[in-house]
Amino acid sequence: MQNTQNKPRKFCLTSEQLAIFHERGYAGPFTLYQPEEMKELWERERIEMFDRSHAVYKDSDAISGVTNISNYDRHLDLPFLADHICRPEIVDRVSSVLGPDVLCWRTEFFPKYPGNEGTDWHQADTFANASGSPQIVWPDAEDFGGTITVWTAFTEATIENGCLQFIPGTHRTMYYDESKRMHYDMNQINKIKKESVRRGFFGYDYRQLQIDPDWKPDESKSVSLIMRPGQFVMFWSTLMHASHPHSGKTKQMRLGYAARYVPTSVKIYPDTEVVTEYGSSINLEKYGAVLVSGKNDFTYNRIATHTTKGKAFKSN
Repeated sequence: MQNTQNKPRKFCLTSEQLAIFHERGYAGPFTLYQPEEMKELWERERIEMFDRSHAVYKDSDAISGVTNISNYDRHLDLPFLADHICRPEIVDRVSSVLGPDVLCWRTEFFPKYPGNEGTDWHQADTFANASGSPQIVWPDAEDFGGTITVWTAFTEATIENGCLQFIPGTHRTMYYDESKRMHYDMNQINKIKKESVRRGFFGYDYRQLQIDPDWKPDESKSVSLIMRPGQFVMFWSTLMHASHPHSGKTKQMRLGYAARYVPTSVKIYPDTEVVTEYGSSINLEKYGAVLVSGKNDFTYNRIATHTTKGKAFKSN
């Protein structure tokens, strides 16, 4: 998507919603697709997921049993997801916080299957948590950090099947030091209990990054985000967030799709050509951030543009 700075904005956050967002660190859920519409869309579009001929990352980068890093950024080759990240219902609200010039810098799927552990409480500012290298860097003069994540429920998201959890107001203080390194161990997936709840982080233990090793999140203040298919919530990545375990009482997978947004002034994957996470690596040769709103006056980020030749975007 190219320059959209003159496009009317119908879905901006109201002043009240914006104040609540800054206070709590999240806003929503909002409805983007009706439940039956979402169900029909995904039943059709998930078939396209199996065609990786135009995907920007190779199948060989994936490791069985963990979050599939090679399935990052499928919006770059799948038209439905390319349209999704640019929907005004999302972009207008994100722009209310970030300003008119906005990039979508990454997307990823978050499936949770019957019996899966809950995702551990965590925050992300620079996204250096797994590799030790910052993936996004805000200008020095900015007070903000992190990214706005827009998490869309592609299926029902309930407490029993692993919906999101937030601790409101925690986005203002980082409880983790992302310059430290977490040790990846796929054998600990679904094996860790914290406060009697099965919680992990896709083979990592977030406690290794705690600034205060004795600190624990105050789960008494947490809220659970029950969402219908087609609803989305937007939140700062620095907000303490987690998810419930999938109880296994239903056989339905819970599936969320996360799109991450930053102002165009933010440096994305600075000084790196490879991202290593979850025991896998991806080459950024074909990567590009997508301009979803406004204009881009900066030259340091790879930018992807629309194409009609078999994929959604191409990298410049």
